[in-house]
Amino acid sequence: MIPLPANFIPFTRPSIDEETIAAVGDTLRSGWITSGPRVQEFEAALSARFGGRTVRAFNSGTITLEIALELAGVGAGDEVITPPLSWVATANVVLHRGARPVFVDIDPVTRNLDLDLVDAAITDKTKAIIPVDLAGLPVDRDRLYAIARRHGLRVVEDAAQSLGASWRGGPIGSLGDFVSFSFHANKNLTTSEGGALVLPADIDPAFCERLRLQGVRRLDGGEMEVDVAGHKGNLTDLAATIGLGQLRRLDEFTARRRQLARRYFARLDPAAGAPDVGLGLPPADFADSNWHMFQVLLPLERMKISRGDLIAALRARNIGAGVHYPAMHLFALYRNLGYAPGDFPHAEHVGATTLTLPLFPAMSDADVDAVCAHLLDLIQPARA
Repeated sequence: MIPLPANFIPFTRPSIDEETIAAVGDTLRSGWITSGPRVQEFEAALSARFGGRTVRAFNSGTITLEIALELAGVGAGDEVITPPLSWVATANVVLHRGARPVFVDIDPVTRNLDLDLVDAAITDKTKAIIPVDLAGLPVDRDRLYAIARRHGLRVVEDAAQSLGASWRGGPIGSLGDFVSFSFHANKNLTTSEGGALVLPADIDPAFCERLRLQGVRRLDGGEMEVDVAGHKGNLTDLAATIGLGQLRRLDEFTARRRQLARRYFARLDPAAGAPDVGLGLPPADFADSNWHMFQVLLPLERMKISRGDLIAALRARNIGAGVHYPAMHLFALYRNLGYAPGDFPHAEHVGATTLTLPLFPAMSDADVDAVCAHLLDLIQPARA
């Protein structure tokens, strides 16, 4: 790997302090580095944040979704409603259960699942809904759960990007059915790799733990029994130690992300003097969103530079940018299930024009200013 310049601004970077690094060293020296006391401590700390709800930690956010679907009874022949604009894991886990992802288009403003369209997509095969809090902006939980109750459906919240966000004053995870979080390196809280699942009251945590580790249960006397095909999904104590250090600073991280997002809006606002190049901005939500990502929609029809070339040009100026995400129903895997271009026009438009700009707590105000200046400089002269 070619080392990045010291002044390179990536689209994200984890903030891991010296106290956490020292704690990882202590965990290594303890001799217990796989799942153990640190994982239990991490689960308890997460539970406290979510109002005492039961939480189990895993080695990825993907496995939490898959196990949640299994616990919800989703299986072969079932249908699960989800938006086509997300990391592809959101729909892949449905396929792993032998079920069919039923895509519903996004709201063009929030870029989350369009709840106005969900009722029409529900059939007698529908078993669950997987909403996605894209970039940390929460889906309307009131309307979502009203739909689920009306049709007797389970909800598996893909909250991979929304730890630290809230709904009606309560943290995401404190209410609802299943709630899945990711702690990947690019998330607002990282364990390097990892995830957590908040369980509803009707689910036995012991059974969830069995699914997490190959289906193993211990009989009286310590004998081992396996009567269900489980997974390899346990988190390590090393990862949990990082997570504990991150959780201690999560509110600080969220506050800083909101400050940076406000600055982006100010620097890209034509009303405040920025060149009007037609950038589509996300909703300016500073009460609920945790601002996991800051995304703009490029006015490609008025640009002579492609999105790919723009990303390369930004990189040449020491700025990282990304695409989150292409509309997944256009991938070959889902085209083979019968989905086609034109099925979900809002998701396709956002997927084709979105650009993720740098946003992470260690960014300075000057970093935001530089990103905006270079972005506008590259787009403005490229107008048709």
